[in-house]
Amino acid sequence: MTFPLTGEPLALDLLNTRPAGAGDLLAGPEGLAAWLAAQEGRLGPVAKVGPAEVAAVHGVREAAGAALSAARRGERPPAGALRTLNEASAGAPVHRELAWTPETGLAATPHRTGTTARRLAAQLADAAAELLTDPRVRDVRECEGADCVLLFLPAHPRRRWCVASTCGNRARVARYYARHKP
Repeated sequence: MTFPLTGEPLALDLLNTRPAGAGDLLAGPEGLAAWLAAQEGRLGPVAKVGPAEVAAVHGVREAAGAALSAARRGERPPAGALRTLNEASAGAPVHRELAWTPETGLAATPHRTGTTARRLAAQLADAAAELLTDPRVRDVRECEGADCVLLFLPAHPRRRWCVASTCGNRARVARYYARHKP
């Protein structure tokens, strides 16, 4: 399974799992497992992906979407969305584990407790919190491509499309044909 846009802040990658016309890319365990594989290195290891993990991710995604929609407009996010994100984050507390290896010396590695679903939801809720509290949250944009609903945080203020080679090319081709229409 391929995902239309990855590499944005993790919370945006999560929200972008419902592209227009494609349905919910995380509808079941297989889709979630594929998305987690695409996010390799950004989330802790997830050994098991089942219905509980899918439900937990869906809950965080819904709350993050509602909160981001308000934050982009400079408005107060819905209390229920914030409560859901806070509960998800608190559901699997993180602590640091110290370990010594001769090669690297002393290292502190974040470790979460709780079920797989709770750990995954907590990590995604924390990613949403990072995005929502980022001063650039109001810069998050929706792709200007026709029928595209993907979100991105532009590195350049003139960026208009989620993926220039896809939505950008479609827009350029549409403009070309509109100009050369008989």
